[in-house]
Amino acid sequence: MRNLPQIKHYSFFALCVLLALVLTALYAAGHQWALLPGLMAAALCLLGLRDMVQKRHAVLRNYPIIGHARFLFETIRPEIRQYLIESDNEELPFSRDARSLVYQRAKGVEDKKPFGTSERVYDAGYAWVTHSVSPKVITNSDFRVTIGGPDCRQPYSASIYNISAMSFGALSPNAIQALNKGAKMGNFAHDTGEGGISTYHREHGGDLIYQVASGYFGCRTPDGKFDPERFRKQALDPQIKMIEIKLSQGAKPGHGGMLPASKISPEIAEARGIPMGVDCISPPTHSTFSTPVGLMEFIAQLRELSDGKPVGFKLCIGHRREFMCIVKAMLKTGIAPDFIVVDGKEGGTGSAPMEFANRVGMPMLEGLVFVHNTLRGAGLRQQIRIGAAGKIISAFDIARALALGADWCNSARGFMFAIGCIQSQSCHTNECPVGIATQDKLRQRALEVGTKSLRVTRFHKNTLHALAEIAGAAGLSSPVDFMPYHFMFRHKDGTFMDGNEAFPYLPSGFLLAEQPIEELREWHRRWDRASADTFTASEIPEWRFS
Repeated sequence: MRNLPQIKHYSFFALCVLLALVLTALYAAGHQWALLPGLMAAALCLLGLRDMVQKRHAVLRNYPIIGHARFLFETIRPEIRQYLIESDNEELPFSRDARSLVYQRAKGVEDKKPFGTSERVYDAGYAWVTHSVSPKVITNSDFRVTIGGPDCRQPYSASIYNISAMSFGALSPNAIQALNKGAKMGNFAHDTGEGGISTYHREHGGDLIYQVASGYFGCRTPDGKFDPERFRKQALDPQIKMIEIKLSQGAKPGHGGMLPASKISPEIAEARGIPMGVDCISPPTHSTFSTPVGLMEFIAQLRELSDGKPVGFKLCIGHRREFMCIVKAMLKTGIAPDFIVVDGKEGGTGSAPMEFANRVGMPMLEGLVFVHNTLRGAGLRQQIRIGAAGKIISAFDIARALALGADWCNSARGFMFAIGCIQSQSCHTNECPVGIATQDKLRQRALEVGTKSLRVTRFHKNTLHALAEIAGAAGLSSPVDFMPYHFMFRHKDGTFMDGNEAFPYLPSGFLLAEQPIEELREWHRRWDRASADTFTASEIPEWRFS
């Protein structure tokens, strides 16, 4: 009886089967009127059986017969979208258009649309690419970046568009397999998320970025501390291309988490290195280090244990001074990460407290520009690569991030759409209707790995092809040549601003200059308060501005 709630999505199909049996019995008993409705019920049963065995639509596999209602409503989608655009709801039109774009590219169908833009082009915050009257044609869209600083012995040639961190446990085994197989076929990277490396990450051999978070899952001692030997065993695997220390994430920066014991399966326990029957705690902070210098020493330790693979960290910017503390620690120790991934507070595919999701942390564009300019100001930008994550779905999103300081981009939401996410917002209930964010084995079967992995590969390939077209339209030979001045940004008062004015590149080495730049007064004040030895603020030396 305890499994009945798990199969309720088959209830309409079961009702049709029951109805067909009853009508058949009535017809056999001589009730002629039961023939036609009985045939109709039987036809629905056959449709339901077909839905359950087909591999194209996950919704139909989990919701036979009744799932067709969703596709019926989609036939009037243009009218629904127009209604939403004209309403006061600003989130849904973006979500619907973005999901539609991903579906088209993932399925390999034409992504063109008539009747102009669906965006509110006169709204504040609208941005656009300035195109050239002398465009170029870019034929090779396999854009890559080499990640690895002076101390890295195994640099990684990464695609400029990769799968962002999503853990096994949050995602189903089939979802992990589809993402990793798609990454393998498309030659791009798949971030494991903090939940460790499962057998499903390894099955298809796609490049992995191993994320080490505060719970040290997959490389922890029984009491939850960092275990160097377990980490070494994981990191030396040739499938692991980079190591990412997670300091914070966009959805809930500064917030820990807990996986209840009731949701921990033997596979999850094995991947994370945790016991069964005990709540799994992700602390809000690391136990291995507590100072900026300690973080640098941890980076050096992981680089050595992994035999020189690229090591970096991911964070959502909070107190800007604290990031400057980290940069000062780089200068003091001579140890620098190979990369930094800037996550935006608007990112995150999993569930999070509403206040955190909406109001804690810096948005991606502002965080990216701040990190880029701080590294420039400290003279470190050339040796550290920057990744960007946070609702990066379209080719335009990638182009804008590259222009504002990123070397590559990660996406979770886009690749979830590619494997069939319909944003039912039931990720935390274990009842994902398409088998992505669930550990329910019946629901998982809806996601067919072979079909969805092809969609992952196609989405990646077609998005980078679109990026090549946008770069060519701007008169560039590669999207890595995008600069802020290739973009325009609209303000609240209706005026617009050149990207160089809205998000300028600050002078290289300006934070280290003996004479502060008056126009950058606030940057210098914050820099002076930062310390390599502690995240606690120090007093501002007012004499610098007297």
